[in-house]
Order: sequence, then structure tokens, then C-alpha cells
Amino acid sequence: MIETEDADGVRLIAFNRPEARNAFNVAMYRTVADALEEAGSDDTVHAVVLTGRGSAFSAGQDLREMGEIAAGRAPADTGAGFPRLLDSLQGCPKPLFAAVNGVGVGLGFTMLGHCDIVLMDEGARLRVPFAELGVPPEAGSSYLFPARMGWQEAARVLLCSEWVTAPRAVDTGVALRVCPSGTVVDETMTLAKQVAAYPPAAVREIKALMRAAQGDAVGNARSRENEAYGRLLGSAATRDALDRWGTT
Repeated sequence: MIETEDADGVRLIAFNRPEARNAFNVAMYRTVADALEEAGSDDTVHAVVLTGRGSAFSAGQDLREMGEIAAGRAPADTGAGFPRLLDSLQGCPKPLFAAVNGVGVGLGFTMLGHCDIVLMDEGARLRVPFAELGVPPEAGSSYLFPARMGWQEAARVLLCSEWVTAPRAVDTGVALRVCPSGTVVDETMTLAKQVAAYPPAAVREIKALMRAAQGDAVGNARSRENEAYGRLLGSAATRDALDRWGTT
């Protein structure tokens, strides 16, 4: 499900489910959350980098599994992995970097709002097809996207389900910079190692102070999004949309 590597105080966590374009199922939610929590509590780790193996950063949630949840056919604890992953992303005390090496769809886009620095391969693209799927935003993106992109751009991304290119992601504040093809992991690791070489207590305090400025906004957004899922997920329109996507 994942691969991890340590180098100079940086832990690389690579999503490794390439046959599903690194889509998140229950097992992967738990595995990545475990890895983030372990990195957060390991005193030898001073920064964390997320990336994906193969052609995708992450295709988001496994829509076949999500369709089973919508239809009431999934085991009772199937939905528990998603909020735990978000808690581990939101609560990571170490600087969190993302090296977006390919497409990021749904959660593969929204998790970037919880990362401190994002670099993208020049060919990488992002998309959140929530409106098309008949579901609300997730992962606090109803707050984080407008905060990072501005209202108009966030509305276009969330309502129109359009692709965001790497240069556009930089222009709108989603990413820091675009990297030449094939270099994004190396460039992200270099930047993460730079940060990891600084006094770790000061680095953690800086991140904590920046995050504290958000107050409860992200958590409140997630609660509102969860309530909206409850209203929409069982609707016939949403079930049909998820069935169509889950079989493509």
C-alpha cells in the first residue's frame, strides 16, 4: 500500500497502489494514517514528504468502495478510515510536503490543503469532481480552497469540476512551484531536507502557530461537509453518479 524511506531527517511516504492509481480504500487509509502518526511521534523525523508511485499522485477515494457505502452494502466500519486519515494529516506536527507526480483527483487534491508546501511535476493535474458525482466537498476543502485560492477560483474548481494544471495551481496558491518532468520528488526532498536541518522545536512551533491562526475553521468545515454527505450520499442521483464512475 505504501513505501517509506528516511533520509537526512525526512520521511518519504509514497502511496503504492499503482494498479488503482493510488486510490484510497479502507486498508490504505489506515496504512497512511499509521505512517503519518508514526512520523509525527518519531524524534528522528523532522519533515514528511507525500508522493505517489506510478502515473498518479492519487485518484482519491476508491469509488467502488464509496458506492458500496452509498448503497448500504459496506461493512459498518468501512467509513472510519477516511476521517482518521484527515485527522492525521491535519494534526501532523512536522512540516508536511507533497510531491505531486501525476494526477490528483478528489482526495488526491483536497489533501494538499493540509500540506505546508506542495511542488508539482510539470505534467501533473488536479481535479475535484464533487458536483459531477453529486457529493459535497471533503477534507475541509470548502474552507481551505477559498482560503488558498480566493473565492472565484475555488468556486470554479468546486462547482465546475475542471482540471487544474500545474502552472495554474501555482498561480492560485495551491502549489509553490512547478518542477521539470521527473524531478518533483528530488526537488521536494531537497527542500524538505533544508527545513529538516533547522532546529526541530522551532520548526514545529512555527507550523503550530501558522495552523493556530485558522482556529477551528477547518474542523468546523469538516463537520459541515460530513452533515452534507449524510444528506446527499443516499440519494438516487448520487448513487447513480457513483455507479457510473465506479465502473469506468
